[in-house]
Parts: sequence; structure tokens; C-alpha cells
Amino acid sequence: MMPLAVSVGVFLIGSVELVHAQDQDEVDEATELLKEGLPLTPERTLSGTFTEGSWISLDVSPDGQTIVFDFLGDLYTMPISGGEADPLTQGMAFDGQPRFSPDGETIVFVSDRSGGDGVWTISLDKADTTRITRGETSAFQSPEWTPDGDYIVATRQSPGQGKLWMYHRNGGGGIQLIEEPANARTTGAAFGSDERHIWYSRRTGTWQYNSPGRDYQLWVYDRETGENSVRSGRYGGAFRPTLSPDGRWLVYGSRHVAETGLRIRDLETGDERWLAFPVQRDEQESRAARDAYPGMSFTPDSREVVAFWGGRMWRVPVQGGEPVEIPFRVDVELPMGPEVDFDYPIEDTPTFVAKQVRDLAPSPDGSRLAFTIMGDIYVKEMPDGEPEKVEDVDAMAAQPSWSPDGERIVFATYADAEGGQLYAVDLDGDNLEPITVDAAFYTQPVFSPDGSRVVALRGPRAAYEEALSQRVPRGSVDLVWIPSDGGVASLITPIAGLGEPHFVSGSDRIYATQNGTGLISMRWDGTDKRSHVQVRGENPGGGEGPAASVIKMAPEGDQAIALVGNQLYVVTVPYGVGADAPTISVANPSTASFPAKQLTDIGAQFPTWGASGREVNWALGNAHFVYDLDAAQAFQDSVGERRVEDEEEDEEPEDGYRPAEYRITVEFDRDSPEGEVVLVGARIITMNGDEVFESGDIVIRNNRIASVGASGSVSIPDAATRMDMSGRTIIPGFVDTHAHLRGSFNIHRAQPWSYAANLAYGVTTARDPQTGSSDVLSYEDFVRAGRMVGPRIYSTGQGVFSGEGISSLEEARNVLRRYSDYFDTKTIKMYGAGNREVRQWIIQAARELELMPTTEGSLDLRLNLTMAQDGYSGTEHNLPGVPLFKDVVELVAQSNMATTPTIVVTYGGPWAENLFYTTTDVLRDEKLATFTPWEEIYQKAARRAGSAGWFDQSQYIHQEISDFLDNVVEAGGRAGVGSHGQLQGLGYHWELWLTGASDHMTNHEALQIATIIGADALGLDQDLGSLEPGKLADLVVLDGNPIDDLSNTNTVRWVMKNGRLYEGDTLKQVWPREQEPQGFYWQGAGTIPTRTTGNE
Repeated sequence: MMPLAVSVGVFLIGSVELVHAQDQDEVDEATELLKEGLPLTPERTLSGTFTEGSWISLDVSPDGQTIVFDFLGDLYTMPISGGEADPLTQGMAFDGQPRFSPDGETIVFVSDRSGGDGVWTISLDKADTTRITRGETSAFQSPEWTPDGDYIVATRQSPGQGKLWMYHRNGGGGIQLIEEPANARTTGAAFGSDERHIWYSRRTGTWQYNSPGRDYQLWVYDRETGENSVRSGRYGGAFRPTLSPDGRWLVYGSRHVAETGLRIRDLETGDERWLAFPVQRDEQESRAARDAYPGMSFTPDSREVVAFWGGRMWRVPVQGGEPVEIPFRVDVELPMGPEVDFDYPIEDTPTFVAKQVRDLAPSPDGSRLAFTIMGDIYVKEMPDGEPEKVEDVDAMAAQPSWSPDGERIVFATYADAEGGQLYAVDLDGDNLEPITVDAAFYTQPVFSPDGSRVVALRGPRAAYEEALSQRVPRGSVDLVWIPSDGGVASLITPIAGLGEPHFVSGSDRIYATQNGTGLISMRWDGTDKRSHVQVRGENPGGGEGPAASVIKMAPEGDQAIALVGNQLYVVTVPYGVGADAPTISVANPSTASFPAKQLTDIGAQFPTWGASGREVNWALGNAHFVYDLDAAQAFQDSVGERRVEDEEEDEEPEDGYRPAEYRITVEFDRDSPEGEVVLVGARIITMNGDEVFESGDIVIRNNRIASVGASGSVSIPDAATRMDMSGRTIIPGFVDTHAHLRGSFNIHRAQPWSYAANLAYGVTTARDPQTGSSDVLSYEDFVRAGRMVGPRIYSTGQGVFSGEGISSLEEARNVLRRYSDYFDTKTIKMYGAGNREVRQWIIQAARELELMPTTEGSLDLRLNLTMAQDGYSGTEHNLPGVPLFKDVVELVAQSNMATTPTIVVTYGGPWAENLFYTTTDVLRDEKLATFTPWEEIYQKAARRAGSAGWFDQSQYIHQEISDFLDNVVEAGGRAGVGSHGQLQGLGYHWELWLTGASDHMTNHEALQIATIIGADALGLDQDLGSLEPGKLADLVVLDGNPIDDLSNTNTVRWVMKNGRLYEGDTLKQVWPREQEPQGFYWQGAGTIPTRTTGNE
């Protein structure tokens, strides 16, 4: 990894230090004193003194002598005149939004100290801390006392929109005050002298990307009648109402053009004016997890407002005059979780083992297994025979299915030039022939029980060829049958959302999974459709759980397997329960309406029954699992018998039944060129510190850099090929730490255009955080084998979402083993997986399994700060709530949480990609058109419809985001450049230019973030990110100098990845051999219409 200033002990930056616990006694003490009810043991402490802060909510005591405020998740008090702050709470918990009780003796605040969000109170003497709300799955914000001090009103969200609830200070479940409209969010409850009326702000929905700018307005709730009335209609919105104790004044936040200010209204006359402008930028354009503006307060005499902006606290005279700063000093001792940081060396072995086995198909007699690996069909003897390839077609092959006699296999293919077909082949590879006549897009073929027909899904070829979505085809899809010995397809029925066709014994009906309906069946003519069962899982947030994505009836028709989320279940399918199919919830299988059982705890993909109906097969990565239902039942029965004996002997019962697991090992040659080439006479920006050779040479041997240095200082082998690079600039290949390359699912493309586009623009390494499916594992192998052109592919696989239902550390370990033991992703993306307790279990499991977890930022600054404190390795998307000051800068930097801001899809402001669509000629970019379907370009650039429209340059906040990023890196933190897949290839350069927008960041520093720092963030900097001997030969040759002008990054003349050199404009390979690039469909004739005569 990149070296830190100090490797152990105390890490000093200015007045801030990161202290690592030195021995077990310190760890134990930290555990007792600091972690409250949270599971994570802190191992580091952020220590420092701060005189400025970010997003500080405050309140003034009823006697006007004291301010209480939040700072980095702890509460502090200090005199209203300012000075040194005293901690009221400290620890791992994130406490915030404090408010004094009317008697001044108690503080109400929001905290996650129990594991989930809740409203708490604490006495000023710290003697009494009380939890007010119940449960661990709701989110709370902006608590406020009623004037009599008996009740607390706060916003509670779970599920749906946040609503005002009222709780008694002595307990109870509380009551929701405002229910309708359901899509309205109500927050920021405020009282004046009148306890009958609650002022609050309201908006529709939680947030809106590219907001039109009038999200929040003020409302009043009448506690006696229950009526609500609107009290504002400002274009800039109106939020965070704050009323004076005497009932005369209302202060609230609003925006003017691009800046936020505080407005004051005389409630006696209705007159309004600006009280302070500009102030802290509001959070109307994010989730506003701590409200749309920090909490503020009037002084008891109603003459001043105490508020936060610009990193500081201010007293603002109500009658006019300049604000007076309230200076403060906070001595922070913030406990932090352990650092989770690993190195992942890139292998150079001649061969590699394929990562993924797909499309499992056991033979009818159970003796063999057919499956897909890297676009080919293989068969192996069960249980652990040697895989053998059984077809040789010049196309992607997938989804094998056996004939009833076990002698032939049918499968789907697709080739860019010819389209798709269904093929059949004998088990020994003979008699390979298409059984379809017309080219189309075929998927999921399966033989009928008598073997005379094959049922499959068919879509038009163009729907796949021209699809911009990963889930194709989007056009018309039919269920068809084809004679098994070949012929014209016959229509069964048009379908939408139907898949997994299959059969059961003794029935001629066709069964399938139907989205929204569950397991259905039909006749061969598509009539008499019947629903048999729907299966749903758990919804951690409450309400109806997710439906199973796959349901397959057992061969005997009495049970079904159901894939819900990532876990597999077997359920009993009842017969004779009426016309409406039953819904079986497997949220708790032991209490399901019919017998149900969870078969997996790590996960499952490609589930299918064995022919006997007593075995269930599935895959994960390159592992094949077999679950024997009878053996599992026998084991369970024996455990029940032994449990009685164990209890008598005081022994622990054995672990549960585990399915058989077999690794399927198929090796492929790793792509690695041979030969030596020297790039001579270029300016070389090595990214090894500030090193730049104005005229330098690079020697590449095979796929690694042999030497680099000033021209004349490097030994050049006699046999090496020389390439003159005079006048050009060479930099390391770009690292996209947040790419979404979006390769199509299920039936894979031979050459995804997105992969080619990114490489052509100089991106040589791409990490996709949240791929939506595991298909990326196969695409990674295709690139590694040289069968596809593209960047080095890394990914988190599918995100770890709340649907995993993690409820313990052990469950977190099981879920993450999917990625460490089977997908080998090196990383995961924790994507809103649960409350603070769940997130801490995940970080613990990740550390144990040597995974570097990144996270979804979720437009939630509070969430971002807790993830930094807990030790997450990365966060995706920018932190909202800008500008952010030294407190957040130091927390993020010292946590070592790499920030990839994806500014093109800004959180908390308009998407910055719109800036480029309105200032550059995207439609006529020739290189972009070479690697991008014209539909993709025109749908994004010809019309920017809806909220993704045009914004004046004053509305963007990329400058503030870049400033924060620069400060984090300067403080020793990590960052990355992530294009978010918004415009493949070119979009990376947009993001890089936005990253370097800060006036304080040099172009060289921006380039370091795009290369060596980004590689470090992924644990790959030992092999990538800089031009140094021994590192992999990934580099970009530019016509212009990006240090002079950062936009010169988009002057790619050549790009080298893994020692192969390509032309930037075409991807023609020029070293070590010349090879023409693969074309794409839109480059040929007929894709763009020609004008008909008479309509010129």
C-alpha cells in the first residue's frame, strides 16, 4: 500500500492524531468505555482539537447561559459566549440533534447507541440516560420537546416516508401525528409559545435527483383538530422552522439562486426579510438525514438567533446588524473501528481457473452434470469427474438441457454476426447441429417429457443486438416450441416476465416462473393458465417481502424450490386450495403456512432439481452444491435423538447438515504477450511521487515494465522494438474505481462495447461496485483470457442489501463468504444492509475474510460519517452537506476510507454530467460514435428530458466536492475517480476533470487520484497505478500534456494494457502484433436509415 507518514503509534497531522491501541489492556478499556451497545471494538482513536466543524446542530438553554451541540457524533456543551466545549456524550455511538427540555435539565437527541436509530434523553449531569423510542429498524431525526416538557415530537421513518410522531417522555409506543398524504415527508417540528400548533417542513418523497429547487415548504399542524395548513410557497423552498419564545418571530431556511439564507417572518404582521445570507448550503437535494438545515435556536429573550454556518456558530440580532461569532474549541477523542486494508497481488501464472460455473443441468439418471463455463458447454461425471467440453460453435453457448434419454443436450447460442440459435449435440460431441431455422434471441431451452419437442423463450435478434440494458431482450418475447430434430418454431404464447420453463412427471403442462404471479402452468397452446404458488421472503423494513425470482416444481409436483434474494428454499406446494394460488412466506420457514425449509446460508445461484426430486443442485462461483433432502432429514432426526442425550450429558449438539460441495476446475491460458518494446523520447509522468521525465524511455518486457527513466539512462535491449514517442506524454493507465460496464446478463456478448469504449479512452482497470448480477465473474475471465478487449475487471459482485436479513455476526460471515470463498471479488459493497449494528457486523466479517468493503453513500452524511468511524475501506458517491470542514476531512482521511465521489451524478446538487452535455458537442464526437451505439448517445445528448435537464453553471457544486477531495488527500486520505458508467469511456474524463476542479488541486494531483491513489484504494498499487520497474505495463500515450491542461487526458493516441498496445481511436492492436478490432453492429450499413426518395 502507499506508505503513511507513520506506520504505527500516533499519526500526526496538524493538531489531529490517529492513535492505535497498543496492547490488549487498551483495547479492553476502549471496549468498556466507548462502544456502548454496539458490537464493534474500537482499535483506533481520532484525537485532535477543532475550532471549526461541519453541519453542527445546536440549541440554547432556557436560561440563555449554555449551548448544546453535536460534533462528529458526540454531544458537547459550552457557555453561550463560547470557549472550550465539555463532552456530554462520547463513544462509538453517533449522537446528534440535541434540544434542551423546557426546564433546562434534560437533553433529547437522536442516537444509534443501541444498534439502531432511536430518540434518547440524557440529564445534564449525565446521571440519567433514557431511551424514548422502541425498535431498531426505524430512522429518526429532529426531536423537539412540547412546551410543557411532557412529550417529544420527532420524525420517524420506517417504512415509507418520514412522518411526525409524538412520544411521552416516560415511555410508550408513541402515536403518528400526520399520515396523509403517504408520499409526504414531514420533519423539523418546532414550537413557539403556543403548544397547540406544530410548525414543520414538508416535501414529496425523500429526495429527488436534479431537483427543480422548491422541495420543502412550511406547514402547521393543529394538535386539537388534526388539520394541516401550508404556510409558505417559496421557489427556493422553506425548511427548518424555528420560532421565538415570545411567539412573534419565525426563522427558517430558504435558497436564493444557488445559495441558502435564513429568512425571518414577523408573525404579527406577516412581513419577511433576509436575516442572514449566505449561510450553510441546505440539504434539500439529498436525503437530509439530519434535516434540511442544522438545528438553530432563539435566545430566551427572543432578540437573537444562534445558528451555524461556515464551520462556525453565530449570534444573529433579530432587529438587524452583523452576526457575532461564538468561538469554540472541541477536544475530540473519537473511537474508531480497526482499519480494513489489504494488498491483492495480481497473478502472472500461465493459466487460471475459471471463476464461475453457470446453468447447472443434472442428467436424467443423475450420473452427469452439464453446465456453462466461459461461453461453452461442459459435461462431467458426478460427483467430481473431469469436465469435458461437448460443443465447438463459433458463438457464445449457454443454458444446456438434457433430453429425457440422457443422450443429447440442447443449448442456446448467440453470435454477433449471425444472431442466436438453438443447438443440439450428442453427449460425445457428435451430431452438433442447429434445431432452429430462424436466427433470433433464444434462451432457456428445455426438452418436453417425451423428447419430441424443445420449449424455449424467443425474442427478436435486434432486441438483443441493440439492447442498452443488461436485461435483454426488451422487445417482444414469446414462449415457443421447436421439433427436437429441428424445424420452424411454433408459438405457444406471448409472454412478459416469464422464465424458467420446465416440466413435471405425469403432466404435459408447461410450468414456468411468472414475475408477480409465482409458479404457473399452461397447456401447449398457451391456454388454461393456472397459478400454483407464490413464495415471498422477509422485508426487514416491514411490509410485503420480495417475491422469489425462480420457482421450480419438483419432478413429482409436490414441492418446489424457490430462490428468494440470494437464498434457496424448498416449499410444499398444496393441492386443492381453490383458484387463488397460496402465498408462502419463508421469512421464518418454521412458521410458514405449509412446510418450508431454508437450504442455504451463504447463497445460491442457478438452482435446479435432480431427476429424482430428492436432490437440489445449485452453484456459487465455480462450486457445485448438492443438497440431499432425505439425508438432511435423517440427519435432523438423528440430531433430535442426540440432543436429548447431549442435554443429559451437558454437551453441545453437532452442527447442522451441510450439502455436498464440489469445485469444478477448468483452466484457461492467461493472456500475456511476449516480446520487448521500448517507448522512446516521451514525457513520462510516472506517478512515483512527483517524478516526471521530460524526455524518457520505458522498456516493456512481455506484460511488465522492465525499466523506466530519462532518455539515455535506460538500458535498451538490442532486440527490442523501438517506438518513437517524441512530443507525447505517457502516464499510467487510468483506474476507474466506480465503473458500471453493464455487460448483458445470462447470454453473454462476445465483445461488450462498454469494455472496448473504456479501454479506448485509457481506462485500463475498472472496479464495478454493484453489478446487479454475478455475470461479471465470467466477463472478468473472458478479459483475463484475452477473448475480450477491455480493462482489467474487478467488482464487488451484487451488493449486500437489507434483503440479506443479516441478524448476527455469524450471518454476516456467511453472506460475505459468498464473496471471499466463491466469487473471489476481494471486495464487497455494503448497500444499506441494515442499521449500525448490522453494518458493524459486516465490517467485522469483512476484516476476518480479508475483504475490503466499500459502501453506498446514499445521500446521507450521517451514514457516511459512521461508516468512516467504523473503518469501512471505501465509500461511493460524494458526501453531501457541502462545504465540509476539517472535522470531516480528518475523520475521512484518518479512517483511510477511500472516497470515490462520482461527481457526474452529484449527490446534493445537479448531476455535473449535465454541464458537459450543455457545453460540448457530444452528438458529433467521432471517437465516441465509434465505440458507442447511436441510441445511447442520442438518448443522452439529443434530449435531456425530465429532471436530468439543463442547469445554469451557478447551480453545480462540483467545485465544493473537489475542494473536499483535495483536502482529504492532502491530509493523507485516499480517493478515486469513478465514472459511474454514465457515458462509457468519455465519461471517465469528465469525472477526472471535475475531480481536479478545485483551485487548490494541481493537475498532477488529480492525475495521481486517477492512477496510483485509485489503485491503492483497491489494494492493487503493488502492480498498478504508476510506471515503475516490475509493475504491469498499463499506460496511456497522450498527444497533449495533462499537467499543462487536464483536458489533455482526452488526447489518447495509444493505450497499452498488460503489454498490448492499441490505437486509441480504433483499438487496432499494434504490438506485439497487428490485429484489426472487432466491429459493432451500428458501424455497418442499415443501422441508420437512408432518406426515401421524395423526402430529401
